[in-house]
Amino acid sequence: MSRDSNTENEQERNEVPAEDTVEQAQPADAADTEQADSPEARIAALEEEVSKAKDQALRAAADAQNARRRAEQDAEKARKFALERFVKELLPVVDSLEKALESLQNDEGASVHREGLEMTLKMQHSALEKFGVKQLEPQGEPFDPQYHEAMTMVPNPAMEPNTVMDVLQKGYTLNDRLVRPAMVVVSKGVDA
Repeated sequence: MSRDSNTENEQERNEVPAEDTVEQAQPADAADTEQADSPEARIAALEEEVSKAKDQALRAAADAQNARRRAEQDAEKARKFALERFVKELLPVVDSLEKALESLQNDEGASVHREGLEMTLKMQHSALEKFGVKQLEPQGEPFDPQYHEAMTMVPNPAMEPNTVMDVLQKGYTLNDRLVRPAMVVVSKGVDA
C-alpha cells in the first residue's frame, strides 16, 4: 500500500458518518423552526418590533419639538436683548443730559437752555421706553441687591434700615432684565 492510501484509510476512520450528524441536528432544528414559524411567535415578534418603532418615533418627535421650542426661545431672547449693548452706550448720554439740567436748575438766565435740555431728555427717555428700557429710581424704597448697588451706608434715625436714601446714578432695565444697577446710598440703623 502506498502512503496515500494509508492516509485515506485513516481519514475515513476518523470521519463521522455525515448521515448521523444530519439526523442528530434535524430534530432540534425542526423544533426551533416550528416554534419560530408558529403564528403566535411571529405575531409577538412583529408586535415587539412595532412597539420599538413607535417608541423611537415618539422620541424623535419629542426631540424635534424640544429643539424647535429652544430655537424659538433663543430667537425671542435675541430679539428682546439685541439692543442691550446699544442701550449701555446711550445711558452715559442720558446721565450727561440729567447732570446738565441739574447744573442749570438755579440759573435764571439759562431758562431757554434748561427748557431745551428738558425736551431733549424727555425725547431720549421716550425713545428708550419704546424699546423696553425702563428707568429705576428707587429713592425711598427698600434696598434690593438685584437692582441696586449700595455705594455707602449712612446712619439715619428718620428712616427704616436698608432703605434707599439717595440715588447717585439711576439704574435701567431692558425688558425687565437689568442693564445697569442704580447706585444708591442706603440707610442703616443708629448704633446704640
